[in-house]
Parts: sequence; C-alpha cells; structure tokens
Amino acid sequence: MSTLNGKRAQAESRNRAVNVAILGAGSIANAMALTLNRMADDPRYGSLVAPYAVAARDGERAAAFAQQYGMPVSYGSYEELANDPDVDLVYIATPHSMHAEQALLCLDAGKNVLVEKAFTANAQQAQEVLDAADASGLLCTEAIWTRYMPSRGIIDDLLASGVIGEIRTVSANLAYATSHKARITSPELAGGALLDVGVYALNFIDMVMQGRDVARLATTMMPYSTGVDAQSSTTLCYGDDVMATADCSMLAYSDRGGYIWGTKGYVVCTNINDVEAIDVYDNNHQPVRHVSVPEQLTGYEYEVAAAANAILDGESQCPDMPHADTLRMMKLMDRIRGEWDLRYPFE
Repeated sequence: MSTLNGKRAQAESRNRAVNVAILGAGSIANAMALTLNRMADDPRYGSLVAPYAVAARDGERAAAFAQQYGMPVSYGSYEELANDPDVDLVYIATPHSMHAEQALLCLDAGKNVLVEKAFTANAQQAQEVLDAADASGLLCTEAIWTRYMPSRGIIDDLLASGVIGEIRTVSANLAYATSHKARITSPELAGGALLDVGVYALNFIDMVMQGRDVARLATTMMPYSTGVDAQSSTTLCYGDDVMATADCSMLAYSDRGGYIWGTKGYVVCTNINDVEAIDVYDNNHQPVRHVSVPEQLTGYEYEVAAAANAILDGESQCPDMPHADTLRMMKLMDRIRGEWDLRYPFE
C-alpha cells in the first residue's frame, strides 16, 4: 500500500467525515456554515465533510452561531478550537491581517487549514505560513473559490480548443460599494479594494494566462480617506504578445465581467466572482457558443471538497490552488502596492 493510500485508509477508518471548524463568525463564516450544512445533506458530500465547530472571540456569539447552524461545538477563543482533537480542518474566516497568525496557530496545533482569500496580507506572511505548512506536512490551501469551481475547467477547455485563436488581451473587473464596512476601510486590517475584490480580477487573469510571469506592469490607485486603496486599475504585460487589465473598486458596482480577446474571436464571462455563463463570439461578433455553468449549492462546496479529499489523500496542497500559485499572487499584489507606495501599519 502506498503512503498516500495508507493515509486515506487511516482517515477513512475513523468512520466519520472530515470535521470542519470555522474560525470567525462574520458574514463569510455564515456563508461557509450554510455551505457545510448543505453539503452534509447532499449525497455527493454527506460522507465527506461535517460541520463541527465554530470559534469567535465572544463565546456567546460563537454559541449563537453554532445553534443557528446546528454545529455541536462552539468556543470563545481561537486557541480552544485549535486544540480540539476532533477538528480535522479549520476554515479561517477573519480579516486579512489576522490570517497568518491564525493559520500558524492552527498548523502548530496540528490542524489542516483552508484560509480565506487574500491568503495573507503580504508575501512575507504567506511564505512564513507555507513554510510552516511544508514542515508540518499538513494541508494548507487558499480559499479563493473561483480556482476550484467547474467554470475554471470550462474556460480552460474553450481556450485550449482554439475557438478564439491566440489570446491577445484579457480584461477583468470586480467592484462593490462596500466602504461602509470597517474591515474594508481599515489599514490595520489590511483593508482596501485590492485584497478584497481586486484579487479576483488578478486571479481570473492568472488562470487564463496559465500562471505566466508578468513581464511588466503599470498601475494607478485612488486612495480612500483612511489611506487604503479605494479603486485601482492595473495593466499587466505578458511578454510582447498579451496585455491584461484588472480593475477593482469599493466605491461602486461594476459589471463583474471577464473578457478574453483572441485572433479569431472573444469570450465573455458573466461575473468573474462566481461565473454564471460563458459566451463565445467569432470575429464578426456573432455568437458561437453559450455555456451554462452547472448548478451549485453555494459555490463554496468545491474548495471544501478539494480540501477534504486532499486531507484524506495525505496531501499538503490542493492542485486547484497550489502553494506556488498562492505565493505568486501575493507577490503580484505586493508589487502593485509597491507601485502605489501603500503599506499597512504593521508592515
């Protein structure tokens, strides 16, 4: 029996699903808890994952959260959650500035982690977490859901088919009016549009470009009154043949479109944050193909299932978002912020 198969057999011998705990009790934590409940009730996932626990800094809040979502365990501190021997996977659902510290806490306690995007506040923190994960052999993966969704494979297959010829230009935008949220505007929490929504535009481009290196970039940012980035536009050049633009904002709403222009036609992706449909046009702007995306539970189930399966297989990374991809994206966002001369207080 191979080592990986042995680890899967050992995990499955527990006769229970992978127990998932949520660290944090904010809006994204609620979305994950809903997802876990739906997965537990779905025959495709019911034997794979189980909603188990939640932790918040306020014990009463955590208890109310657990009661709402039928979780058997709640904690009033993150340390208690990390030290629970029945926790198999911790989903970290706190502001960006806390991700590194909390991921290290969990890894040190022997827990696998699924860390909400942006993975950390900067590449230095990301490297520290990934080094700790590599040393531990535990799973550590970034929860940027678009990397795990079926739409990614659909887009890849369309582009590989040559239906639009050679890719020459990519454009992606994502914007929501969220300046009323403290975590978005706070420099101390690594707020700003880039790490919150710009990360999706950059990841969309990176997936289309199959991780190619950015040769050069030009970027412009408009600051918010607190000093974080309110909105920005970044142009990325890949060699001498492909140019891409990523736009994001926390002041307005955008069409959330993803556009891929080729030498024979172009692709339009509706909503890069959760692709709903993909349309292909020829060089006369005539529709060639319309692809609907499969119905989802919430869209978060794919990253959870990928993480759970990786744990059962004894893997420390998910192929959908390996460590190298996470680190590359964090370095790219550092590079962009460097052009703006924007640093968070803790940096």
